[in-house]
Amino acid sequence: MKLAEWRVEMQHLKQARLLDHVDGPCLRLMQEAFEPFLIDADDILLSPLEPNHYLYLVLDGELAVHLDSLDGQPVRTIGPGDCAGEISFMDNLPPSAYVIALKATVLMRLHRRSLPLLTRSPRLMQNLAELLCQRVRLSDRLIINSEQNANVDTLTGSFNRRWLEHIYNRESTRCAFNGQPLSVLMLDVDRFKDYNDKHGHLAGDHALCLVVDTLGKLLRPADSLVRYGGEEFVILLPDMALDDARNVGERLRQSLETITSFRSPIGALPGVTISIGVAPMQETDDLKTLIHAADQALYQAKALGRNRVCG
Repeated sequence: MKLAEWRVEMQHLKQARLLDHVDGPCLRLMQEAFEPFLIDADDILLSPLEPNHYLYLVLDGELAVHLDSLDGQPVRTIGPGDCAGEISFMDNLPPSAYVIALKATVLMRLHRRSLPLLTRSPRLMQNLAELLCQRVRLSDRLIINSEQNANVDTLTGSFNRRWLEHIYNRESTRCAFNGQPLSVLMLDVDRFKDYNDKHGHLAGDHALCLVVDTLGKLLRPADSLVRYGGEEFVILLPDMALDDARNVGERLRQSLETITSFRSPIGALPGVTISIGVAPMQETDDLKTLIHAADQALYQAKALGRNRVCG
């Protein structure tokens, strides 16, 4: 990283969205305050571990923004016309993310001691406020996406046990308050260890995805399909009594039984069958006791020969 030898010109300033529609006198002051700056590919421009005193405007090149560490994928990129470091520039605290150059990048930078210049232009302050609002909205979206990802099983795309605990608390309370039933299906892929041993663990992963894709198409939006662990899944069925839950379980079982083979990225693979245990929520049930009841019914289904519904 180094200062460049050329002079900041008016056309450079007019490339920056931050300075959009800012009046000429203010731009001329900015022209004297901004410094031309160069950064090489892979150089770190901003780090939470180092204080930052500059606002950077990108003229050419591309920067990447990483949260927490540089090991993962960037959450966004910054290209020509955009700026970097504006939050730490304003609040004088360390940056909240890493910013690294994806390629050699040409920038202009403004030191924090020139902050009073920004207040001379109402339009510039409006642009800055809009920019900060965009950053807040982006942060909110990242938080939402992070929460959603924390509830999803990365292999199959179904919900995980963390979501099951949350949704059971909500739905069991709602159903009890409204006097409505709630049922649970617990299912297990039949002889899944043998399937893995014969066809490989990658084939087993594709078989689990087949189960989720097939069953998910037959469930209501209010139902929750959860990967409980390994080849075990739980399906929460709010507003559904035991007889209807049995019928749903049978329909799900049949849907997989009819798939004798399926295409996968590693070629054609044999289908799988499932055993299902059904349990209705009792007045005193918590999630643990309801899962236990469904698990006992599942154990019975497997003891009777698998590929069936019990409960």
